[in-house]
Amino acid sequence: MAVKIGIIAEHKPGEGRIPLTPVQISQLLKDHPDLKISVMPSAQRIFKDDEFKALDIPMSQDLADVNLVMAVKEIAVKDIHANQAYLYFSHTIKGQDYNMPMLQHILDTGATLLDYELIRDDNNRRLVFFGRHAGLAGMVNTLWSYGQRLKVLGTDSPFLQIKQAQDYANLEEINLSLQILGSEISRWMADKPAIVIGVTGYGNVSGGAQEILANLPVHEMSAEALMKTDLDALHGQLIKVVFKEQDMFEPIDPNAEFELQDYFNHPEKYQAKFQPYLKKLNMLVNCIYWDTPYPRLVTNEEIKAHYESDKTLMVVGDITCDIDGAIQFNTGSTLSPDPVYIHDIKSGEKIMGFEGEGPVVMAVDNLPTELPREASEAFGEALIPFVYAMGACDYSQAFESLNLPAPVKRAVIAHAGKLTPDFVMLKKYLKA
Repeated sequence: MAVKIGIIAEHKPGEGRIPLTPVQISQLLKDHPDLKISVMPSAQRIFKDDEFKALDIPMSQDLADVNLVMAVKEIAVKDIHANQAYLYFSHTIKGQDYNMPMLQHILDTGATLLDYELIRDDNNRRLVFFGRHAGLAGMVNTLWSYGQRLKVLGTDSPFLQIKQAQDYANLEEINLSLQILGSEISRWMADKPAIVIGVTGYGNVSGGAQEILANLPVHEMSAEALMKTDLDALHGQLIKVVFKEQDMFEPIDPNAEFELQDYFNHPEKYQAKFQPYLKKLNMLVNCIYWDTPYPRLVTNEEIKAHYESDKTLMVVGDITCDIDGAIQFNTGSTLSPDPVYIHDIKSGEKIMGFEGEGPVVMAVDNLPTELPREASEAFGEALIPFVYAMGACDYSQAFESLNLPAPVKRAVIAHAGKLTPDFVMLKKYLKA
């Protein structure tokens, strides 16, 4: 029996990524003679149709006969049919209300939903992700935003030479251009107070952000040292501070001590202690996971109080982009063509662009698509070990009998009209 997989064309504006590149598909077809992969034509994909045709990869508008349909972002409801399996970032596992109709449709049709975010090893570590590339693009866009905001406030700086990530040819060009710009930034900063960039977290997203910063003449400082340092005395320095959980949060009980595993297990017992850092930061790049039990990093009240006194924090690059989440004043995601807004301190409204009274919020929620070729290549490499098994699986069987690798089986959210055991709790969001 032929194993048939289809890769659908992305429908979200500006989404140029693909789960598997032409070269990766070609290699999979060579390694597995019974595997068939069809790719739906797309004008917006970074890999052009001719790149697939050159490698004799079939192109088809009709994926009705495939066993598994793959995408990057959510598939439109009209393209989800009974008795097929679908693999994409569904953005449903936190009960996101905007995707509950899609999840209900999957249940109603008896289709199967798998989510890349849930493909994890025995230690719950994600195996297939775009995190590094989100960090790379997000840091570039934060630096770009800083230059644009300074200009609006009347200051021209070398940061103005930085472009959005999507406007560079590739990551190599980004790195080279920032390395060249570094000495110019140093000269410009020589008679100015230090500029401090805070990065929250230390995972793949944070790693990507720090990778970009490494191109610049950056000095690293601990969160503890930051609070003790007179930044006005550090003329000419560009400073990076990476915040760990114990820097950002503390037990509500004043007699308790911070314990990392306890924080993960019982986040409701903790509160943020981040506000004092705001007056020390010029840019904040948020890279931490957040969900409802966890304390917010910065609340609306805290950013308002900050702007009524210091106004130091000019740009927030919310790379993880949880709306009304860790950064409470992230009131809506943006798209790359119009990526930033001012959080108006007085009204709480968002004002698109760089002019207004409040911090700039860069909240693009699909940042890796600004580096679509590199992001797709890295993502596909991580996905390849699981592709054949996912395509060969007989999804007509009961969930317990699905022949899938353990990391992939954990990623099945819905099957045969039912939520799988680990995701039954989503029923309450569907009802809501």
